[in-house]
Amino acid sequence: MNDKLVVIDHFSDLLCVWAYAAQIRLDELQREFGKQVQINYHFVSIFSVTEQRIGEGWKDKGGYVGFGKHVQAVCQQFPHVEISADVWCGDVPKSSANAHLFLKAVQLLEQTGEISCDGQENCDGRNLFEETAWRLRQVFFRDNKNISRLECQLALADEMGLPSDRIVELLHDGSAMAALCRDTDLCKEYGVAGSPSYILNEGRQKLYGNVGYKVIAANVQEVLNQPQHQASWC
Repeated sequence: MNDKLVVIDHFSDLLCVWAYAAQIRLDELQREFGKQVQINYHFVSIFSVTEQRIGEGWKDKGGYVGFGKHVQAVCQQFPHVEISADVWCGDVPKSSANAHLFLKAVQLLEQTGEISCDGQENCDGRNLFEETAWRLRQVFFRDNKNISRLECQLALADEMGLPSDRIVELLHDGSAMAALCRDTDLCKEYGVAGSPSYILNEGRQKLYGNVGYKVIAANVQEVLNQPQHQASWC
């Protein structure tokens, strides 16, 4: 059996509908390849200023309402995801960065062993961090709640059994911000163009956007099967 480990640096924005729809591909990747694949999760703030990206960027196409209809149309292509009829209407997030900051705090708790990094029951094999990220996406896309608000994030933390006091501490002392800034540095280092992006083979293989599962799996297989010190043909 091939004992080689493929590391995938995965970059996404929580408010990106394409990343929301692509979660099923990450789940399948881990089911098929198991411990041969290690996914490192990073965030790229495509929606760092929603007023600029949507309010101004979609001003001639219906603004937030028009963008919400676009997102609903995208989700119609992916029957496995749920979408609110009022998405991007009402109390919309000002930025995805706040939600990313919250998840970096959760991720730090996982890295220090304060929360479990094993797959959870009834979570499709996702660990606690992965399930928290998935449910936060659902809170926005399915439930149409403003996930940039700390009270929304901490409500989910309580629901997931996460230590809210430690999360707030990591937000206050700068630890979560430092981790998020490191993600920003990695985006520049790898030339990440958008969400979702998959970086393999130490940056030699880069997949971006609505990439089919078979394409992702083929790239993983290429890294697994290539001889050491030989350039990939992918």
